[in-house]
Parts: sequence; structure tokens; C-alpha cells
Amino acid sequence: MLRLCSIANTIKLVRFLNFKQYQMLDIKRFLLTTALFFVVLLNTEILFAQTIDLFAMQDAQDKKDTKDKTDIVTATFKTTRLINGQSIENVGRGILDVKISHRFGTLNSGAYNLFGLDNASMRMGVDYGITDRLMVGAGRSTYQKQFDAFLKYRIIRQSTGKRYMPFSVSYAASIALRTLDDPNATTVQKWYTDRLSYTHQLIIASKLNDFTSLQVMPTLIHYNSVPLAKNPNDLISVGVGFRERLSKRVNLTGEYYNQVTQLEGYFNSLSLGLDIETGGHVFQFHVSNSTGMTDKTFITETTGQWEKGDIHFGFNIARVFTVKKKKEIN
Repeated sequence: MLRLCSIANTIKLVRFLNFKQYQMLDIKRFLLTTALFFVVLLNTEILFAQTIDLFAMQDAQDKKDTKDKTDIVTATFKTTRLINGQSIENVGRGILDVKISHRFGTLNSGAYNLFGLDNASMRMGVDYGITDRLMVGAGRSTYQKQFDAFLKYRIIRQSTGKRYMPFSVSYAASIALRTLDDPNATTVQKWYTDRLSYTHQLIIASKLNDFTSLQVMPTLIHYNSVPLAKNPNDLISVGVGFRERLSKRVNLTGEYYNQVTQLEGYFNSLSLGLDIETGGHVFQFHVSNSTGMTDKTFITETTGQWEKGDIHFGFNIARVFTVKKKKEIN
């Protein structure tokens, strides 16, 4: 019995040793296989990183997404008026823009008139966006006691992406009624006919980058009756304007109108300004040789000359109000 027990124990011991040996071999195989797996994975990642630039792939995808959609360029100018004249901008649909403009007397009037501050002309007006492309407006000026009204329609809008357009185009038309009697008129002027004038203008503008915008304004002005009989009834002018951003809320602006045909005794209008944006308000401070603030008065009836000091300091204040919200519009 003792022999049988010893033989049985010996067999169990051999089996146990063999099991341990196989178990150690399995562990070694597992460790070796795991090590080989990580080596292959590491080499694959290195090769993948060398052959594929993830940032380049993302940039390419972003460019593709940009090309697949059209982005309308906005904020070419800060408000709908450059200085005296119209800018390419429109108020949005359902937005009311209230404007108050002042032009003081000339700086060369001297200290007695506080360099023009004792004298002032004013225009009050309202602009309203019927659609995102069409806006209308009306105003009253103390200069020549004028009433004026206008409309402006955006024909082409500057855009990038799928539909690329490098510039914007708008058409503006206005009518002005002078109620002040003209002492220089050679004939008796009738109301609502001889005292009316009309302006037609194309506005072509481009936002070159985040800092610089340019604008060209070919203009036709028609007088039903001119002050002097020898003057033409139809006058052609070409205006140019610019905006240069100085900071996030401050912009330098300028506009100049060259009279191709002109009334006798009048000069080209030149104005320089500074726009300051403060939330819902835009303050425009400027100097100009023009007194009037309607199209026909500053484009074709400017009497001041810069070289003689006939410079008016002035300002515009624009405040927008939401009359109809998008939900009400839709």
C-alpha cells in the first residue's frame, strides 16, 4: 500500500510540474504576443502620423465647407450714411433708424460766432427697412426749409464662398422740395413743380478687408427749375468714399463729389469724418465745406471752399429701433 501511495504521489507531482511548465509557457506566449502587438501598433501609428496630416485634413474640409455655402459680407460701413451721402448699407427689415444731423457755421467766421457754433442747420429724418433689400426714408431740413424723401434698393450684395461677388451695388433715388423762396430766381417759381429736384444714384462698394472699405457713387441730379437760366437742368457728379477702421468701434471716413457738370458759382463737396459706435447709437463727427444735408444741396450747391476756411463742423446721430421682430414678420 505504501508503494502504491508513493507511486500515485509521484505521478501527481509529475503532472503538477508539467502543468506548471505549460502554464509558464502560456504566460510567456501571452506576454510575447502582447509585446509584439504593441510594437506593431506603435509602428502603425508612427507611419499613419507621417503619411496623414490631420490638421491639413481639417483645413481642407473647412475650405470645402466654405466653398459649399455663400456668406454675405456685412458692415461695409457702420451706418446708412457715409457722411452727407448714402452708404451701401441698409437698415434691416422692420428696423426704424432715427437720424439727427447738425451743420454749424464756418470756422472762418471767427471767435465772435464761436467759430461757427453760433449758427447751425439741422436735418431730422427717419429711415425704415421694408425688406432686407429695400429701405425708405424722409426728412426735414432747416437749410432751404426742405422736405426730402428717398428709397434705396440693394441690387447686388458682396459675398464669398460658393457664390463669389467682390462688390455690392445699390440704387438710390430721392426727391427734395425747397419751400424757401429763392431771391436769385429769374422767374417766379411754382410750388411742387419748379421747386422740386430729383436724384438718381448708383452706389458701388467693396469691403476689401476688415479695416478698409471703398465706395463709388455716379449720380444724376435733375432740377425742374435752375436758379439761372443758363445753368443745365441735369447735372452729373461722381462721388468716392472710404472707411478705414481705427479700432473696434472707431472708423475714419471720407467722401468727395466731383461735379462733371455744375451750377455756376458752386464747388465740389469734400467731407472727412470720425464714426464712433456705442451700442445702438452711431455718432458721426465730421468737417465739410457743405452746408446742406440733402443730395442736391451738398452735391451741387456747395458754396464753401476748403482753402478759404469755409469749413463746417457737424455731427450725425443715428439710433435704431426694432419696430417688427422677426417672429412678427414671419
